[in-house]
Amino acid sequence: MTVNTEPVVILISSDFEWQIVKKIVTATEESKTPFGEQFMAQIGRRELLFFHGGWGKIAAAASAQYAIDTFRPKLIVNIGTCGSFHSSMQRGDLLLADKTVVYDIVEQMGDPEEAINAYTTVFDTSWAQSIGSMQHGVLISGDRDIVPGDVKALRSKYGAAAADWESGAIAWTAKKNDVPLFIIRGVSDVVSEAKSLAYGDLDHFEEGAEMVMKQLIEVLPECLDLWKRILRTRS
Repeated sequence: MTVNTEPVVILISSDFEWQIVKKIVTATEESKTPFGEQFMAQIGRRELLFFHGGWGKIAAAASAQYAIDTFRPKLIVNIGTCGSFHSSMQRGDLLLADKTVVYDIVEQMGDPEEAINAYTTVFDTSWAQSIGSMQHGVLISGDRDIVPGDVKALRSKYGAAAADWESGAIAWTAKKNDVPLFIIRGVSDVVSEAKSLAYGDLDHFEEGAEMVMKQLIEVLPECLDLWKRILRTRS
């Protein structure tokens, strides 16, 4: 597969999110990787490399490192779904992460906060302040769906609005490699302190995922234009 020098890599984690994107965009130069598929696509004025990374923290970290080593990207953008557990974010809302936290680390021999902080990544998202369709906030990650009984504590401890399975691992890997990254996730389902409509109803999640993945593809050109403009003014 031939790609542009230092491409922008659009990293998509879950299998279902990937299938939705393949329906939305016109793919060219499709090929296989150890993690799934990849292809080039024209989005707005740019040709972007779309890369399927796989679900969960293990696949997320490994595939992010593979993409960095293979393509030497000038930017990675992770798009996908998340579950909201805060009243400020409803189904269909978009969240630009200004911090990612891997919350499912349980350290009982040393300082648990030190362990959590080791995998916490902070982003400068000031470049995107003018995009009114997106909220900015903390995105937490764990290899688990949000347990309704944990919602109150997660809101209180991390000030988070939503959670996913991969963003914390991707953010940590990109930071270790000094590769620019931003993460935008769309709320596919909402978890209250009592329940989530998506739990036990895969159709509910898939319906929400299709809605937000379309929104994410639509907002990509504006995000990339703003990011490049700010980068140019700071250099």
